[in-house]
Amino acid sequence: MNCNLCPRKCNADRQTGVGYCGMKNTVCIALYKLFFYEEPCITASNGSGAIFFSGCSLRCVYCQNYEISSLKNGKEISVQKLAEIFKELEEGGAENINLVNPTHYVSQIEEALKIYKPSIPIVYNSQGYESEETIKKVAKFCDIFLPDFKYFDDLVALKYSGAKDYVEVCQNALKLMRKLKQDKFDEDKMISGVLIRHLILPLQTDDSIKILEWIKQNLPSTKVSLMSQYTPYGRANEFNQINRKITKREYDKVVNAYLNLGLDGYIQDRESASCVYIPKWDY
Repeated sequence: MNCNLCPRKCNADRQTGVGYCGMKNTVCIALYKLFFYEEPCITASNGSGAIFFSGCSLRCVYCQNYEISSLKNGKEISVQKLAEIFKELEEGGAENINLVNPTHYVSQIEEALKIYKPSIPIVYNSQGYESEETIKKVAKFCDIFLPDFKYFDDLVALKYSGAKDYVEVCQNALKLMRKLKQDKFDEDKMISGVLIRHLILPLQTDDSIKILEWIKQNLPSTKVSLMSQYTPYGRANEFNQINRKITKREYDKVVNAYLNLGLDGYIQDRESASCVYIPKWDY
């Protein structure tokens, strides 16, 4: 069957070739481990059981995971092995199974979960560029949606992510995620629900504020994680506008908007903008 899992709908035969994501049908991962750099309600006490998938249907030029999202570094594994990884992470004390950038492997993940279904929550950690058909499919096996909302201007989305329809696609995806999952917590640990992430980009503070305003108006009860960790990476040096970290003035402007809107969630410190937090992709 040809692949149309993501909004690109490239219709590629991934048995014989690769899709827009750059990947074949065989699951390819770059790393799995207990990960402690997610939001507190995801990391909780013991860490999130993160599985970083290779390839990407968005491929942002500045991606901090550029080696695996665009350069496709990683190791091919079987669906059986993926199921064993779920079990290994769960037995290692993971608070959840955190599927990082999983869109193009949804079918294989579903197969692996039929082999072994952990008793801990499943987190669908994606870049927000998702088709409604795939979200409905994912909602049957995931507990938490952890999407990005990257842009409010399609020209910016086209420039940095090659997605001229990003804004409408992401907004529709977020609305559907919110409709399908209600927030549930075990004390401070999220066990079900939606948490939206937004990364502040250089020279895009007005865009960031529009995103926060849209969330407040359309998804008012949804938690928002405001991220300031942007640091030039990947091909960012080819774009002068984003070839730097955000300034204190940019940071303060967006944070003040977040607080004035009365949003609930998390605000990342500006000191988080460092390559130190990028994992080694050693499987």
